[in-house]
Amino acid sequence: MPNTSYLERREQIETYFDRTAAQAWERLTSNAPVGRIRATVRAGRDQMRGTLLSWLPTDMRGLRLLDAGCGTGALAVEAAQRGAEVVAIDLSPTLVQLARERHGSGGRQGGRIHFTSGDMLDEALGHFDHVVAMDSLIHYDTPDIVAALHRLALRTRGSLLFTFAPRTPLLAAMHRVGRLFPRSDRSPALTPVAQPRLRLGLELGIGASGWREGRSQRVASGFYTSQAWEWTR
Repeated sequence: MPNTSYLERREQIETYFDRTAAQAWERLTSNAPVGRIRATVRAGRDQMRGTLLSWLPTDMRGLRLLDAGCGTGALAVEAAQRGAEVVAIDLSPTLVQLARERHGSGGRQGGRIHFTSGDMLDEALGHFDHVVAMDSLIHYDTPDIVAALHRLALRTRGSLLFTFAPRTPLLAAMHRVGRLFPRSDRSPALTPVAQPRLRLGLELGIGASGWREGRSQRVASGFYTSQAWEWTR
């Protein structure tokens, strides 16, 4: 079972994305005009999604992928178009329903998407060839990220592709400023992570069962900063 800090954080994230920010995320992930700040976030997310997709096989027929924290489903659709069987899960039922309405369940080359709401760590989701967690771990601290990836690694045959909020002076300053806003107006704060510390935790955890780090790429676009990391068996 996940520990208490993970469960508390998960509840905060679910409440924010399913209630407070659902309309904002619907607009951000569409082609509708947005303000300057959100435009940088949209561009950063598009670049990050492209990076993670470039690390997946171009032909995914016969492969099973978990899109952990699928949001409105853009990455899941790309994977299905390559032929993958995709389980796309998000904590927000509102965003998952929006994903269904936008994309349906099919893809080219026989790929399929099963959209569902719930916890990405649910063992009932089964086993996968690849897991992608794009910006779904950025609100957790290092021990919780390590524990979550360990649980996912136990059911993954090929690769874990995930992002985290890198510890930078800018992100640290934004984190401090965010604490000045009233709690009701805040999104769940990003938790800046030091990559060496995260590496050590993963080496001691999934590294013991044959996982090794691969490519790493930082995407910085205005108010969006995130670090992609690949771990493979």
